[in-house]
Amino acid sequence: MVDFEFPEFYSFPPFFTIQPVEATREKQLALWRELILNYHQQHKLPTLVIHECPLWNNPDIGRKLNQQSIETVVDNLVQHGHAEWLDEAQTTCRILWRKPEELATDIYQWATVSGHIGSVCTLYELHSGEDVNGMSFEGLDEDLLRRALEVLEQEGKCTLFKGETSDEDGIKFF
Repeated sequence: MVDFEFPEFYSFPPFFTIQPVEATREKQLALWRELILNYHQQHKLPTLVIHECPLWNNPDIGRKLNQQSIETVVDNLVQHGHAEWLDEAQTTCRILWRKPEELATDIYQWATVSGHIGSVCTLYELHSGEDVNGMSFEGLDEDLLRRALEVLEQEGKCTLFKGETSDEDGIKFF
């Protein structure tokens, strides 16, 4: 957490108490979504383990979210499509700092700008290749990357085909 710059609102004590007024609560939950997504994106953390998340506690101001408030924040994150539960007990969720549809747009834009339309690249190249440094999908969880590619395939912008290993699976952009 040392290299993460927390926004000002993280040091505001009422931020750690779910607000009773609906309009205020919605703004507060939007700020929690922003904080969680930025934190996970900067640290390239694909999952959130509910009981291990350091964001729930701010020792500098002596405040932390209680269990019910944590559930409210995470449920809101899921409802807005930025997380999905990975287990039935709802203890771990995948963080979608970019939704599959948004990632699909980013990938296709990259393919267009980098000259990959009409050519083939591997899943590994999209995930870890030199050409994707700094892109929103660099180092992305493989399952989420595949879901974004499926969106492109459904739109007729690419086709996926199997390689000998999952890293060798190919993508041809149209």
